[in-house]
Amino acid sequence: MVFLAKTKSPDEWKAVTSAISTLVDEATFEATVEGLSFRGMDPSHVALIDISWPNSAFDGYECDSALKFGVRIDEFSKLMKRAEKKDAVEVSVEENSLLHIKILNGYKREYKMRLIESTGGSTPLPKLNFNSKIILTPASFDKILSDIEVVSEYITIESDEKKITFSGKSDSGEADIVIESGSEGLEELQVKDTSKATYSLDYLSKITKAISASGGSLVLEYSTKMPLRLEFRVANVGRIHFYLAPRVQD
Repeated sequence: MVFLAKTKSPDEWKAVTSAISTLVDEATFEATVEGLSFRGMDPSHVALIDISWPNSAFDGYECDSALKFGVRIDEFSKLMKRAEKKDAVEVSVEENSLLHIKILNGYKREYKMRLIESTGGSTPLPKLNFNSKIILTPASFDKILSDIEVVSEYITIESDEKKITFSGKSDSGEADIVIESGSEGLEELQVKDTSKATYSLDYLSKITKAISASGGSLVLEYSTKMPLRLEFRVANVGRIHFYLAPRVQD
């Protein structure tokens, strides 16, 4: 056995595969003694996802030596969707270039999926200092995005010490949402310096919808005209970071 990871439910795997599928079709996971990780960038180099899933977050974890294994995300996701909330899941890789997925709950299923060749080198993370930090529930952020999406393809985020404003506009109209410090859904607001930047709603909506069902909280960090970093705090998964380049406006 080279690699084996056990979870008490499929929810964690579903959150991870959903997040990755918003950016890429194929994913190369890296397994080490410390845990499982993935980092990848979308083809247009606008967005990057960085996932770190420590061994302590699994119900059981074994990894004899460092290993990279590539999967087609839609195929992997399809198999995970066969598991129900109360099913335990075991994912393993053996020497024979196959990914084994066992779904266990009295009614046992086992799938074998052919691995694909691992692609590309490691993607470096951007070195950033953020002036604004906002903690929201994923559900409230999803609602904000949906409200802006009615009139715009982009969202402008502006924050000061007392409030955060989300806005969007197009030829058809404008939308503004103001959330003051202490409002429901806004868990924390820290602003070192007033910040304002604009981002693509398409990327933000896809990633937020992919993970919002998993609950937890969402940390949003950004600075004026700089990339945005979203940190999704999902139960039993260490860290899901999503970076998005700002829209360059004239």
